[in-house]
Order: sequence, then structure tokens, then C-alpha cells
Amino acid sequence: MASHVVPLQRRSHWANYQVVYMYLIEFLLPAFDNNGQRFSKNEFDRVRGELTHHFGGVTAFVRSPAVGLWADEAGQVRRDDLTVFEVMAEVLDREWWRNYREELEHRFSQKEIIMRASKFDRL
Repeated sequence: MASHVVPLQRRSHWANYQVVYMYLIEFLLPAFDNNGQRFSKNEFDRVRGELTHHFGGVTAFVRSPAVGLWADEAGQVRRDDLTVFEVMAEVLDREWWRNYREELEHRFSQKEIIMRASKFDRL
């Protein structure tokens, strides 16, 4: 059976391809408020809907929440069950994300929601 893999040195047509950079924006939302009450599924559905509408898609890891540990001002270790959201975008609109982060901090009663963006090569 002949191999369909072309050795790299014979792939001269690859020189015509452009590297396409994109951004992966990730953020974490808590499953519970500061009083231990679970946020409603509708809150997470709303976030997914907003991001899908604005960016055309979103990935939300909701079935197996991530566990976050952090130390409060008194040094006591706290635990959060978190939902991770990911969005891919061709442009990083920092002002839009800052405004959205502030809105989510208000809606989820958080002092700070961590958002991060990574530039990556789209393969």
C-alpha cells in the first residue's frame, strides 16, 4: 500500500500558504455565588447565547466543572467550582472584553473574573 504522506521537502506549495493567527479568549465563571447558592442554568445559557451571537460560536465546559483554589485576604484557602468558556476570534477587541468582563462581574457578584487571551496559529 502506497503512502499518501508527501515528505516535507517536496511540499513546495506550502510556501503559498499564509499563517492565520487567531485569539483564544478564555474565562472562568463560578458555579455558586458567595452564599453558596448555585447560579441558575439560565445564567450560563445567557452567556453562551451572548457569545454565540457576537462571535458566531463558543465552547463551554459545563458538565465537569473545573475546581479553583485561592487564598482570601485572611489566608484561608477557598474553593470554587468553575465553568470554563472559550471563544475564538480573529481580532482581539480589548474594550469589548473589558466591558463584558465588568458586566459578568456584576451579574455573578464577583470581585474579579479572570479573562485571558492567547494568540495561536490556526491550522
